Amino acid sequence: MSYILLPFQFKTFDNKSLLVNQAGEHLFLPLEAFNAFVKQELQVDDRYYNKLKAKHFLTNEEEKETVIEMLATKLRTRKEFIMNFTSLHMIVITLRCNCLCKYCHASSVDLESKNYDMDWETAKKTMDTIFQTPSMDIKIEYQGGEPLLNWDILKQSILYAEFLNKIAKKKLGFVICTNLMDITDEQIKFCKKHNVEISSSLDGTKDIHDCNRVSRIYDSSYEAFINNSTRVRKVLGDDGCSPLLTITNKNINRLDEVIDEYAKQGYQSIFLRALNPYGNAIKNKDSLGYSVEEYVNAYKDALSYIIGLNRKGICFTECFTALFLSRILTPFSTGFVDLQSPSGAGISGTIYNYDGKVYPADEGRMLARMGDDFFCMGTVNNTYDELFNGKVIRDIVFNSCVENMPVCSECVYQQYCGADVIRNYLETKDLMGYRLNNDFCKKNKLILDYIFELLSKDDEQMLDIFWAWITRRPYKAVQLEQN
Repeated sequence: MSYILLPFQFKTFDNKSLLVNQAGEHLFLPLEAFNAFVKQELQVDDRYYNKLKAKHFLTNEEEKETVIEMLATKLRTRKEFIMNFTSLHMIVITLRCNCLCKYCHASSVDLESKNYDMDWETAKKTMDTIFQTPSMDIKIEYQGGEPLLNWDILKQSILYAEFLNKIAKKKLGFVICTNLMDITDEQIKFCKKHNVEISSSLDGTKDIHDCNRVSRIYDSSYEAFINNSTRVRKVLGDDGCSPLLTITNKNINRLDEVIDEYAKQGYQSIFLRALNPYGNAIKNKDSLGYSVEEYVNAYKDALSYIIGLNRKGICFTECFTALFLSRILTPFSTGFVDLQSPSGAGISGTIYNYDGKVYPADEGRMLARMGDDFFCMGTVNNTYDELFNGKVIRDIVFNSCVENMPVCSECVYQQYCGADVIRNYLETKDLMGYRLNNDFCKKNKLILDYIFELLSKDDEQMLDIFWAWITRRPYKAVQLEQN
């Protein structure tokens, strides 16, 4: 039987091969069937022939042009994020902070250093720049330091954004990333009135959280977070406040306790976020750090624990896994900058510093705080074209298309992964980096190995759980739909 092989990457697991085509569709084949397939010896009545044809790993001469066009359409869907340029806009409204976190990536400053606050003129120009984006979906996220310390400017900038949007008529949303050490009733009411979401941080139980996140104003940052998050959720609803975890060596071996703490507080998801090599996380690397292998082992144990909770009927999502699953099991991209090709830095998200400088990602701003302003795109005094069509963005795009990058171009996971150009530059002074000893690459490969190992088991209950995570529906609803 003669047929045409379409482009794909593959990897062998024990007695089977994983195949992934250029549209991100995957298939497992026994080694015997895989060998017959690549040698073009597979017969049309073989049960794997139709599976390979349906998922566009093979075709015939008569259907070749149609199938190639279908693959192109699927690839365009996967790359659609490029057309939605740029939707996430982060504003560092101040670098002052009332916490002194041991891993602070932002390199925050003390409460008295008001010269690190954004002024109204800069805030206004920032909003004017943001509303020039072609994206019809804008999310404005306030960061710090502690954004609530510059409340008047933050509040006025939200009101100004709403004023601009009366003409722009975009889908507009706001997020404040706050440690919740000091949030007033007035601020909570304002958030309710203007549909502002709250993002915060919770690193685990009281002893873990207080160890990692040291308050400058209270004895216990944990108690302040619990008390104030309860107040916020009472007004904004249970989904109105979402905490983010940072894993250090203080909690890496206690993630089951951390997960239990999240569940105890009524949260239904967690992001198993590794340390980033910026700011205080670099300074305190010896006391906080761990190897990629230690992280992945802890991730596997935690994911197994979370899946076990779901099997017991407890709805709980691991968000990092859900991002990968969405890319594996659906044809759509995600908004997660690190898992995009070309990189989402500048394309999907941009950050505006308190002083008006603009960076393609928070990491670029963090790098600047460490003394290297390489990724500065310009300032809010520049035109939109100068910022977003300038050398920094062009260099990022040129150096972050994994389909053309050495090592990545041959990787079976290229359609699910991305390139972290800023971390590459930090570690090698080269935007493309060196993936043979790249921790970002190693971590993602090991995690994807494990996810595909789970998928290969064909465990129907586990697949229902995964689809619940992707579609953000209760597991029982997905289970009933399947039945």
